[in-house]
Amino acid sequence: MKVAIIYNKDFNGVINRFGLQNREIYSEDSVKRVFKALESGGHNVNIIDGNMYVAESLQEFMPKVLEGEKMGMVFNMAYGIQGESRYTHIPAFLEMLGVPYVGSNPSGHSLALDKVFTKIVLQKYSIPTPEFWVFNSHKDEIKDMEYPCIAKPKMESVSFGLKVVYNDDELRESVEFITNEFKQQVLVERFIRGREFCVGLLGNGEDLEAFPVLEIDLDNNPDAIQTCDDKKYAPKNKICPADISEELANEMIELSKKAFNVLHLKDFARVDIRLDENGNIYILEINSMASLGRTGSYVHAASVAGYSFEKLVNKILEVAGKRYFIENNENEPNESSQSINVKIRSYLSENQENFENLTKKAVDLNTYVRNIEGVNTFSDLIIKNLTPLGFKSTIIPQIEIGDFVFLTNCEEEEYDVLILGNTDDNVKLPKHKNFEKNQNKLYGTGIWKYKGTIISQIAALKALDKLKLLKEIKIGILLTSDNSIQGKFSKDIIKNISQKAKMVIGSNGSNSEGGIITSRSGSAIYECYMNLLNKEGAFDSSEAVALLSKCISKWSSMSKREDGLIVLPEDINIQSRIINSYSNGYVRLNVRFNNNEDIKDLDERIRNVIPKKLKNKFQIYIKGGVTRPAMQSNKISNELFENLKKIANKIDVRLKEEHVWESSNICYVSDSIPTIDGIGPTGCKVNDNLEFIYKHSILEKAYLIALILYDAKK
Repeated sequence: MKVAIIYNKDFNGVINRFGLQNREIYSEDSVKRVFKALESGGHNVNIIDGNMYVAESLQEFMPKVLEGEKMGMVFNMAYGIQGESRYTHIPAFLEMLGVPYVGSNPSGHSLALDKVFTKIVLQKYSIPTPEFWVFNSHKDEIKDMEYPCIAKPKMESVSFGLKVVYNDDELRESVEFITNEFKQQVLVERFIRGREFCVGLLGNGEDLEAFPVLEIDLDNNPDAIQTCDDKKYAPKNKICPADISEELANEMIELSKKAFNVLHLKDFARVDIRLDENGNIYILEINSMASLGRTGSYVHAASVAGYSFEKLVNKILEVAGKRYFIENNENEPNESSQSINVKIRSYLSENQENFENLTKKAVDLNTYVRNIEGVNTFSDLIIKNLTPLGFKSTIIPQIEIGDFVFLTNCEEEEYDVLILGNTDDNVKLPKHKNFEKNQNKLYGTGIWKYKGTIISQIAALKALDKLKLLKEIKIGILLTSDNSIQGKFSKDIIKNISQKAKMVIGSNGSNSEGGIITSRSGSAIYECYMNLLNKEGAFDSSEAVALLSKCISKWSSMSKREDGLIVLPEDINIQSRIINSYSNGYVRLNVRFNNNEDIKDLDERIRNVIPKKLKNKFQIYIKGGVTRPAMQSNKISNELFENLKKIANKIDVRLKEEHVWESSNICYVSDSIPTIDGIGPTGCKVNDNLEFIYKHSILEKAYLIALILYDAKK
């Protein structure tokens, strides 16, 4: 399943600062632990910052259920950025987007976060809770108080602002501090001298499970409390199971379950309890987003109940999933969770920053086809990363452009897989865009077209090497530097080397729909030149323009939608004058074809458009022809795609078969060899000089490539 972990990191990711700013956050360490736990459960996991860009991130990552894909989920760890009822912000947003999520819904979070409402509801259902008062200001009248009391902000967690007070003056001082510091009402409740406990809950309805009751060790001091600093810097010892009678423990559990249900909470929570010196139980509050941090009471109690951290996290996902669509235990971690798939994904996620840095190095290099130094430096970067993996490189020198490079990790001249990539583009240095990034995307020249895919392929190979699986797969990698000039120098090399491979994988990026390219159009370029020779009168220029216009019309009419044939006059330049009559013209024809048979008679038809009887009056000639053949859709490539799709479905990666009108060097691979392209990160071209890819897709596609390569050895 695809699972997006949402938490708050960038608190500046808002339009404006508004209202109370959140002080409660998950550490990156805790988020990474949850990430690894979900990965160990076999899920395709992505971490998303819960700010104003969250919709864009989810839109690209989450499956499209309306298009037949399996539904994904959000593992919500976002406490919110600002304002009141901050726990509700992401859940409410997810409900609007139609994305299932872990944890309580907005109404449940709203009730539990508001300590005053919580106590009102508890009283309504006869659940014991300490007497309380609410203050709006330190100037409010104080009467009928029973000291000691405990004062706290009514909508904060983690014991923020918590203080025990013993008289009117201390109470006024505490109320003034809280209202100024937290900008909210103050809940004051009778302080319960005694012991402190909590009950962790997991599940929903009749399946609601309680962990063993946990006691916070207060060193036998009935007046002690657990402060915010205690929780953050010096967590108190935890006693679990608590040293109390079974009868008392069961009563705490039953009251906790009742409180969970009357507040309409979902999936998991922690109930905080005080036990007075006479053995009376008081429910203090409920944390509807119980901490999953290392030192948290919830995680500690779960471990005593027999849940490893990995099992706990996946169990939370499972119980949430049952509310939406899961009817079985398919998310329970099992022996297969330690399979090769999980190990590959774990390695990739652990090295995400390294691969992003490598992407930056690649993108910052200008690899214009005639920039020999830039192209060769890019090749050297690739060689440097693959040599430690056992790849030997052969340089195929070129004079006009950068060198070609062939790498292989085997002695034989037969390969399970040939990876075909290019190291050039058509963007000159003044227009080159260096690497940039935001929360969701990586930008730069060539990052989507080819550089991002090459980095994903390197990442996949490193993952296989780390797991000592790479040597089992015979791989060839051919990098050419003339893709932007129609494979002018490499076509014979590509043909010869690809004949030795069982399958060929191209290095192009994928579109946002996960398009895998199983066919590409072939290309042909024609240039037509016309010049008026015999200038007999003022009408000759007009006739010359009319002639060329008729030719343009005839060429355009050769296009056939049903056959996938396009003849497009894309560059037309005509210059004519009546006085001192002259006329000349130029037309560039761009031809795309999907069937190599169609082009055989097209060449003759294009040239025969010019009437022969007029050639004594007009100088007209046409040059050009086929620049690259079509990569035709065929049975063996379609079978390869279907196999890839099966692999992708198992790891929740979206793939869709695609035809591309743009020609590429992969078109020189023989139709007798299974061939696919577009296996790289998802993204698109912004303009002629700038492209982007989605950040998470570098590793997602690396994971897929690794599994494809591993499968190829079978």
